[in-house]
Amino acid sequence: MNELLIHPAACFALIGLLILILVGLYFRRIQLTTRSLVNISLMLAITVVLHQIKLFHMPQGGSVTAGSMVPLLLIAYRYGLGIGVLTGFLYGMINLLLNPFIVHPVQVLFDYPLPYMAMGLAGLWKGHLYAGTALAFIGRFVCHFISGVVFFASYAPKGMNPMLYSLTANAAYLLPEFIICCIILKLLPLKRLLNAMKS
Repeated sequence: MNELLIHPAACFALIGLLILILVGLYFRRIQLTTRSLVNISLMLAITVVLHQIKLFHMPQGGSVTAGSMVPLLLIAYRYGLGIGVLTGFLYGMINLLLNPFIVHPVQVLFDYPLPYMAMGLAGLWKGHLYAGTALAFIGRFVCHFISGVVFFASYAPKGMNPMLYSLTANAAYLLPEFIICCIILKLLPLKRLLNAMKS
């Protein structure tokens, strides 16, 4: 089923996720300023554009892109976990609208908002660029891995363990994507960029 018909249960779950994020931001006293909203919007737009530049596309989904996660990582490094998670959620919703591949309501959560929300985990290690990026990608991998085992086991070659299949299928594109993002982050003038994003 490759069309945007979302089960009501998935809609409620997505709305619930958004409410939890907003409540979390409220209780952490994180304010969204005009500057931060502009930066989030800009980084989301860049993420969408970079995601269209696919270096390699896996047969059952997942792509190696031109560092499409870098803008989400920049938001997490600049504003921290809360706003990083919110931005990831928003990108997950945009990606769901642009590239829907739906087989089950719960699968929607594990393939769209949750893996991109995990990119906000980089905000936990602002001072450790590669460790924060690795943590974010591990979080994303876990979400896609669970989805692969539970919902895409039928795609595994005959006789292959679904866990091994999901592990190799997801690592095949997430590992190169992680390396590309690390290279781009190393080449970017990060201090200047993050200072420019200050509100």
